[in-house]
Amino acid sequence: MAPVPKNIIITGAGGFIGPLLAARLLNDPAYRLVLTDLVEPAVPAGVAYPQNATTLKGDICDPAFVSSLLAAAAPLSAIFIFHGIMSAGSEADWDASLRVNVNSVRDLLLAVRGAYPAGGVRVIYSSSQAVYGQPLPASAGGRVTDEVTPTPEGTYGAHKLLTEVFINDMHRRGFIDAFSLRFPTVSVRPGRPTAAASSFLSGMIREPMHGVECVIPLRDRGFRSFLCSPGVLQENLVRVLDMDSAKLPRHIRHINMPGISVSIQELMDALAKHGGGDKLKYLREETDPDLERILRSWAPEVDTTTPLKLGLAKDESADTLVKQYVDSLKG
Repeated sequence: MAPVPKNIIITGAGGFIGPLLAARLLNDPAYRLVLTDLVEPAVPAGVAYPQNATTLKGDICDPAFVSSLLAAAAPLSAIFIFHGIMSAGSEADWDASLRVNVNSVRDLLLAVRGAYPAGGVRVIYSSSQAVYGQPLPASAGGRVTDEVTPTPEGTYGAHKLLTEVFINDMHRRGFIDAFSLRFPTVSVRPGRPTAAASSFLSGMIREPMHGVECVIPLRDRGFRSFLCSPGVLQENLVRVLDMDSAKLPRHIRHINMPGISVSIQELMDALAKHGGGDKLKYLREETDPDLERILRSWAPEVDTTTPLKLGLAKDESADTLVKQYVDSLKG
């Protein structure tokens, strides 16, 4: 007899990371997915087991919808929490960020606890490197280690950190089996620009490759950001799904996901190398003080010793990030 598939919910499944993960899991008969978002999520094309996906359109802030979501995925094995208001959008609307990035996640997890009082549901929460702000370690060039205390300087990071603390305590009490993943900026993302302050770090490659202008919101080609590719993030999400819970302390559940420190100049050089020097004409450097303030509050580099010991993967260089995207356009 074939094993019963594990039921997994992916929230924010109409975005970028949700479909990326769904495309991977739906090539394995061991998983049955419930994909949900405010807009009707699409089942990724070309997967081996599309019949193992159910899509639900609804508002994750609505308790009645959350109840129907949990019922559709019963018995629930795991939930990936990807929905949220992004960094620039959170800064622009504090109340929306509180409602979506804090309250909806709290209420969703309380509903999971109510439905599964014995605990055991694996919760994988998408946090962010935006939990870090100044002062960053001057002696290490702003490089964040496990010992650095999060001091977010923006609403997005503050609300992510609030939720991390809540998840830590729910895990410690045995209500859920959780990991909070502090994502680097994912680049190069396909599709449209987002409401993230870091959106240009994909746009400066993606848009020129389609003959469209991209504005870089600061005039500093030496500015460095902590990035990972979509492919590495996808692989690491699957690895965390099956990770031994005991690898982290019961009250400290975050993982700084692996990435690489990349400068704007390095991305421009890689664009010229793999996309053609003529693509640089589509880049316009124009300071946006509000976005620059957010960007400069983030860590330019994060120590990856711990996540690599946990068995997670890491990209090689800015060159490989850009080459992967350019090569994907040739398929």
